[in-house]
Amino acid sequence: MDSKDLNAETYSLDFLPRLVGSFASPASENPTVAIMEAAFRHHRLHYRYINCEVGHDKLKAAVEGAKAMGWRGFNCSIPNKVEVVKYIDELGESARIIGAVNTVIIEENGTTRGENTDGKGFVKAISDVISVQGKRMVLLGAGGAARAIGVEMALAGVSEIVVLNRDESGHALVDLLNKCTPAKATFVLWNQTFDIPANTDIVINATPVGLYPNVEQRLNINVETLKPDMLVADCIPNPVYTLFVKDAIGKGCKHVLPGMNMLVNQAVIAVKYWTGEDVDAEVMKNELKRVLGL
Repeated sequence: MDSKDLNAETYSLDFLPRLVGSFASPASENPTVAIMEAAFRHHRLHYRYINCEVGHDKLKAAVEGAKAMGWRGFNCSIPNKVEVVKYIDELGESARIIGAVNTVIIEENGTTRGENTDGKGFVKAISDVISVQGKRMVLLGAGGAARAIGVEMALAGVSEIVVLNRDESGHALVDLLNKCTPAKATFVLWNQTFDIPANTDIVINATPVGLYPNVEQRLNINVETLKPDMLVADCIPNPVYTLFVKDAIGKGCKHVLPGMNMLVNQAVIAVKYWTGEDVDAEVMKNELKRVLGL
């Protein structure tokens, strides 16, 4: 290579990566940044992922700031998945039905589109293990993650869904499922210890109970009613082995899916939205195991 070629190569370097990130509160326990950065490095994508502490009070300003700084998009996690809908221009079909967004795409002209990859990631994780067709499901929680999972699982073929929530707002999710999906949904007010019905096939925790740093929190369920033929899944990625996951393993449940399965699957979909590239899920999963010491 002569000096002319070297100079051409030097001046072609790009020191302005495309930016994506996450708006959540709490944010420090979210390992998404690690797996996103690992995928960007592996596939040589000129992107950086910025993890930000943002709650409801700063969310509007954060969205405007991301647009002003030319971000390509961002994730939303607790407590922003429903609130962010107010501040974006349009919704994808799935996000519109769910009424919650976890992935926002910012177009070159500054317009924003909200998508929801949580439910899709969960369906993929569970479908890799069992068929969801005709299955009966208990869904713990009725917030943004629960809405995404409930809708996507129903559209994928789950026939019956029991939704538990600590207040009456859970009726809204049940009404949505009954109106917009083929599944039959019922509501249970979660004001006492809940016994999982014996005919349940799938049990999913879509609450933040047990999320770091509150790792000693327990779900208000009777763990004795978890049976070996039930598939048990948790949304929480950190810690990987929540007390709920450990209880399911201890009760001999044949299929137990920690939250990292959904985290990796939804991250793969988000990267596709932002970059147009298909990234290797195993790269993300291996990095997640590394940073969590597994």
